[in-house]
Amino acid sequence: MMKSLVEAFPTHLTEAMAIGRAAQLHPIHRSFQHIVISGLGGSGIGGKIVSQILADVSPLPISCYNDYVLPAFVNEHTLVIISSYSGDTEETLAAMHEAAQKGAEIACVTSGGKIGAYATANKLNCIFIPGGNPPRSMFGYSSVQLFFMLAHYGIIDRSFEAQVEASVALIHEHIAAIRSEAKELAQKIVARIPIMYSEASYEGLAIRWRQQINENSKMLCWHHVFPEMNHNELVGWTGGDNRVAVMIIRNADDHARSQLRMDLCKKLMEEKCDTVVEVWSKGQSRIERTMYLNHLGDWLSIELAELRNEDAVAIPAIIFLKNELSKVQ
Repeated sequence: MMKSLVEAFPTHLTEAMAIGRAAQLHPIHRSFQHIVISGLGGSGIGGKIVSQILADVSPLPISCYNDYVLPAFVNEHTLVIISSYSGDTEETLAAMHEAAQKGAEIACVTSGGKIGAYATANKLNCIFIPGGNPPRSMFGYSSVQLFFMLAHYGIIDRSFEAQVEASVALIHEHIAAIRSEAKELAQKIVARIPIMYSEASYEGLAIRWRQQINENSKMLCWHHVFPEMNHNELVGWTGGDNRVAVMIIRNADDHARSQLRMDLCKKLMEEKCDTVVEVWSKGQSRIERTMYLNHLGDWLSIELAELRNEDAVAIPAIIFLKNELSKVQ
């Protein structure tokens, strides 16, 4: 099932575009000073990635929170976008109710659930996406709707639409290479603990890879970013460790000094670890590069799951936790 959902990612993007364009949203009657995107896991990662893509163009700060609570600055001049695929995520529900108490403008992206019902009952701007699948497999739908929601509120223009469409074409053009690279990477790292390093502005992608390997492949791993890792984690490489495998996620638009740091650190790591690889994105825009890398990371997690004979869909640990939490109100 998960494999077919990953295969359908380009289709998800195309369908998400149609959903966003057809969304009937209410006009805006107030101005904003800041934007908060609230979501967890597969629903929340879209906020992190979209906020980083838009960091250079958004006139307002976009903050992402993955918790029960919102920051103190949230008020009537804050746009709070609630992103919950199921519509029943308890942390996001709590954040939504806090946003309401603080008088914030609330908009939602969901497939339904309690959040969808609340949005409908309170006539909130809400874009509904198809339900019934693991949230992590619906990144294409949820991330695209965040762009549409921000465009509706006048935060960004509609240039993202052409870039999403170009992403679909890019993935179709390179799908064989993506699958091949994912398989090769999986074989190199399957017996190791994966570490993902990226430039700071692409941290959302590194987190997405980590999450997908955690959930689909049932593996522990971690990530860090350049240049921050040069001021702490790099010292940990003094001892080196062949139990880990390093993947450096790279992009043509990474900061020039960060690219130099990556080159130098790769040499250092190769002296301490025998599995250090670079993964380069393709695409002309940030959105294209992001969607390309997202798809590659998804396929990597599937290949790892198959090599490890794991069910990519199953999440028994999360189900256990939710069942136990439901017993305590």
